Amino acid sequence: MHSIISNALAFKNNYLFWIDFPSMTVKDIIEIAIIAFLFYHVIVWMKNTRAWALLKGLLVVLIFILFAAMFQMSTILWLAGKVLNFAVIALLVIFAPELRRALETLGRKRFITSIFNSDFFKTNDERFTEKTMNDLVRACFDMGKVKTGALIVVEQNNKLTEYERTGITLDSVISYQLLVNIFEHNTPLHDGAIIVRENRIIAATCYLPLSENMQLSKELGTRHRAAVGISEVSDSLTIVVSEETGQVSIAHHGKIERDIDPEYLRSELKNINTNTTENLRTGLFQKQRRSEE
Repeated sequence: MHSIISNALAFKNNYLFWIDFPSMTVKDIIEIAIIAFLFYHVIVWMKNTRAWALLKGLLVVLIFILFAAMFQMSTILWLAGKVLNFAVIALLVIFAPELRRALETLGRKRFITSIFNSDFFKTNDERFTEKTMNDLVRACFDMGKVKTGALIVVEQNNKLTEYERTGITLDSVISYQLLVNIFEHNTPLHDGAIIVRENRIIAATCYLPLSENMQLSKELGTRHRAAVGISEVSDSLTIVVSEETGQVSIAHHGKIERDIDPEYLRSELKNINTNTTENLRTGLFQKQRRSEE
């Protein structure tokens, strides 16, 4: 380590002498590394909770305050100053459960393992395999034929950890037989939603938030409203099998598309099967919608 730092300093002195670098010691480098590590884990924690959406909302408010400061809007600045006096305390109260869970997780965390298991080092862009996709499509439409209700949440970029905790942990490889068996009538796991992460069913019997959108069709029951509700607070794709009609529907970004066919469901799953921003932006729901709101 000492030789690497010495070589870096020699390179700076020989070739980058014309740049005015601040003086740095080994202690400074260690400090920067520790701060970067902590900052990274805070961002990861925020992304896995509702704090991520709140952060984006706060950025909008800060931009608005900056705009007001540029144009000397004194009334808005006075109101912002009064609000900021108790904003930190309000945030602590709102996110008390998430902060408690974050501290509990921090106490159980294996830091070295988490560094090398970080998403930063993952090179596989696919979320799930072709077999997982085929099993999902086949199971949904076979359950629809016998009118077995199902609610399947396919996680994307927004982690669904807080909803995962409301159910029973499975962490099982997805298979057609397992999906059908979970949602079979009168089985212990059939009620509620399952959460799919990559090629695994993470949890079953999960509770999802119900949509309060008054424009949704009155024909939609609790299962469909839950599918729309989770799509309003995350970027997940939710598959719903109706227990009354046997129809298969999908919900995404607060919209529901009802009575789709197997080919359409497979194409939508393919569109979200990569981690690339371009596919997430252009893949889902860019075809002609058949939504019923």
